[in-house]
This record gives sequence, C-alpha cells and structure tokens, in this order.
Amino acid sequence: MVYQLSNPIVKSLITSLRDVNTDALRFKHIVMELSRFLVYEALKDIEMTPKVITTWKGEDTFASIKEEDIVFVTVLRAGMPMIEGLNNLFVSSPSGFLAMKRDEVTHKSKLYFDRVPDCKGKRVILVDPMVATGGSLCDAIELLKTKDPHSITTLNIIASPEGLSVVQKAYGDVDIYVAQIDKSLNDDKFILPGLGDAGDRSYNTL
Repeated sequence: MVYQLSNPIVKSLITSLRDVNTDALRFKHIVMELSRFLVYEALKDIEMTPKVITTWKGEDTFASIKEEDIVFVTVLRAGMPMIEGLNNLFVSSPSGFLAMKRDEVTHKSKLYFDRVPDCKGKRVILVDPMVATGGSLCDAIELLKTKDPHSITTLNIIASPEGLSVVQKAYGDVDIYVAQIDKSLNDDKFILPGLGDAGDRSYNTL
C-alpha cells in the first residue's frame, strides 16, 4: 500500500527542496525533517511495550517503543541524511547500509556494498529519498527479504507513479510512505518535476 503525506508543512518543505537556491546544509536538514514526518506516520500503529524507568518520584512503568526491534536501512549516499535524522529519534535502533549504482544506459542498478545487521523477525524500515524507476528499491527489498524480517516498510521523499507501480506490483506486502508523488518520469528516467539528484545536492557533488 502507498501512503502519501498531505500535511501542508510537508508540501512547503518539498518546495524548498525543489528550489535550486537551497544550499546543501539546508537541503540535508529538510530531508532529515521529512524523514521524521514519514516515520511518525509509518509507526503510528506500532505496538508499544511496558518499560520501567526511574522518574523524579522513583520507579514507574510507561509505554515505550522497543527500538531494538526496528532496523533502519539506507541506500547510500542519498539516503544518509534520512537515516541520520531517524538515528536521532531511535538511538537504540541498529542501522544498515546498501550501496547501488545506476547504469546510465540501462537505467538498472547494481549492488556493490551490503552491510546490514541481523533482521530476523524485526521491522525493517528502508529509506531512500527518490523512487524513479523503482528498480533500486525493488533490488533492496529483494535483498532484505532474504534476511527474514518481520516486515519491510519504505520511507521516500519523492516518487514517480511509474516507480511506485513497479514496486507495488513486485512487493504488494511492502508499505510505502512517500512525502510527494510527482507527475512522471522523463525519457532519461528522471522524476518530473523532481528536485535533481538528492545525493549531489546533499553533499555539493555538482
């Protein structure tokens, strides 16, 4: 299932990302903030567990998310600001990293780095700012499924309808939370109107 955020603050932040005058530092900060909006929505129904803590009046028990059962995985390099923002919220959750490179001729991605912790029985949240053709996201999901997670959810900033359709068709059991679904892909498989290359803009690789 695909869930698109509708909050006006999210839409305003997306507009700032599209602006070519937004510098790398601001761009990364916005991506981090949008990641938090996405995870708030994705985990709104997560089961909570009792946790004993020490308060100013002594020990007491309160509801808490078991962070150790959530694994955040990102696709390098563009996804780094997303996972950094989530790490600040979930300090006890492990993180994993995948690296893929898109062939500019075939538009297909190739995995060349896999450093993902144990996912068996855990909720995996895969973060990647852009879903263009959907190929990279499908490849990442396919790999993560071999690690026997409880579930896989993706968080994405911008997506094309074509890319989302590809992912949904291949992995209907994966929930996709996206901040903005754009109009289409162009002939070079770039999202329109999009925001350019998220990795380049985050790290001034221009």
